[in-house]
Amino acid sequence: MLDVRRLAVLRSVVETGSIQAAATLLGYTPSAISQHVAALQRETGTLLMKRHGRGIRPTDAGRLLASHARQIQTQIAHAETALADLRAGKSHRLTVRYFATAGAVLIPPTIAEFSRGFPEVRVELRLGKGLTGEPADAEIMVLNDTIQIPTGLRAIHLLDDPFLAVLPPDHPLAVEETIELGRLRGETWIDNEWPSTLCRETILDACGAAGFSPNFVVEAHDYSTAVAFVATGLGVTVIPRLALNAIPTTAVTYVPITRPAPARSIFVVIKETTEDRPALYAFLDLLREVATRHPRKAS
Repeated sequence: MLDVRRLAVLRSVVETGSIQAAATLLGYTPSAISQHVAALQRETGTLLMKRHGRGIRPTDAGRLLASHARQIQTQIAHAETALADLRAGKSHRLTVRYFATAGAVLIPPTIAEFSRGFPEVRVELRLGKGLTGEPADAEIMVLNDTIQIPTGLRAIHLLDDPFLAVLPPDHPLAVEETIELGRLRGETWIDNEWPSTLCRETILDACGAAGFSPNFVVEAHDYSTAVAFVATGLGVTVIPRLALNAIPTTAVTYVPITRPAPARSIFVVIKETTEDRPALYAFLDLLREVATRHPRKAS
């Protein structure tokens, strides 16, 4: 049985990069930190840290244990919070994980309405993409046919979110009601999903179907930054229509794309054994209601 306290010490050493820094952070002496790491090495029978110049460096085993220590400490913190809620009479809680544009557009009105109907339920909102770690009560995410939902989970469709071309107002195509994707073949493109995501792969697949690969010359990590680049005339980009509700739209023009018309499918994933969770189902009903109001028409 691994000692949780020693795992926490190892994590601190790995993340701070030194015995001294970990000692300062945890309020221990450097000698005590070294003794904890040495004891953990004896427990595991594995070298966890090794000398590197005048300092130390974690081995692969040390990094592995530190990663698990992070997850263990997170679960302990959740357990302590749940126990505190139970003692305070707040035993009802929902954990919802979402991605950025869903958080900006779908979550706020859903939570506002849900809180009025279930004031005793504590909702924890977590930002993330994909099914990582312990599943939340509700995971709002983008899915396609290539993603397998693990056993014990169920995906509920919320909406299909089509992509739009984002153009400078003076662009020749800005006056069009729709744009065939192939007409963007020769344009300078601004990437808005880097590193690559499922949404980006959807766009690349659609461009491939139209017979070309986008000429990305600018990298942006979010839609707002990409749209700002478009507004200066640096190029064009393609974003989901749902994102229109979360970013400024006055300095650029949005035009629907056709032939093909790429879209992302947004789902909420829940555990199959949730029949006794009326608050969760009330939250899902409200979320679906909010989803029916989107995406809005492009302007």
